[in-house]
Amino acid sequence: MKQVYLFVVLIFITISAVAQDNREVQTQNHFWTSVNTQARISNKWSVIADLHIRRTNYLKNNNFYYTRVGAAYHINKNLSVSLAGGHMWLANKTATTELFVNENRLVQQIQLNQPLGKIQLSQRLRIEERWIQRVVNSELTDTYRYSTRFRYQLGLSIPLSKKKYIPSLAFADELMMQTGKHIIYNNFDQNRFFAGIKQQITPSLAADFGYMYVWQQRLSGYQYNRNHTIRLFFYWQPDFRKKHTATPTAQNNLPLL
Repeated sequence: MKQVYLFVVLIFITISAVAQDNREVQTQNHFWTSVNTQARISNKWSVIADLHIRRTNYLKNNNFYYTRVGAAYHINKNLSVSLAGGHMWLANKTATTELFVNENRLVQQIQLNQPLGKIQLSQRLRIEERWIQRVVNSELTDTYRYSTRFRYQLGLSIPLSKKKYIPSLAFADELMMQTGKHIIYNNFDQNRFFAGIKQQITPSLAADFGYMYVWQQRLSGYQYNRNHTIRLFFYWQPDFRKKHTATPTAQNNLPLL
């Protein structure tokens, strides 16, 4: 039950931040889709690869493109650690131009999936080292600013049936904090709350679909983004191990990214 209490606390942090702050806020609408792959190649190792696309005004304008490739080590069937490299192209649009700001990431992660009665619980701690390209006078430069972002996510999956292919309810809340030389006014980066359904499509393919609310503080400290996002994520988890060496895995405890 402690994990459920923590989930409630994370949501309370989001509500409190929104309710108490009356500073400059920009509201945006997004559509975010991705394919998240974790290919099991042995009892201990998986290859991971993701592709994310997010658009503003739902499908009208570019927002970002992100890809990540790495490896995961499975300590046991519920606990894993991973290391990956990622690259983002973030749209920076003005009235006359549109630039794509480059961001490089080194991503370190530990994730624990565990049952809590009938509920499937997912906890994830992710550390992202980020190198973000600077923009000066609406032009890209050859310099980058560095920050370290700490992300903690708690996810709940509530089955509606014992049958595998009946959708489950899915909830997740993620708190992100950051630090670095250029992080002065916004050590709080953002909070993401997701509510939707999770659907197992085939033994190795699943998806979640729903609504995500994002409250994000910008570098200035007094400017915020309020993002209403429709999210559709696919999770492909093929198993390339030989049948006689394979051991059971937590296929139903898919991470909510």
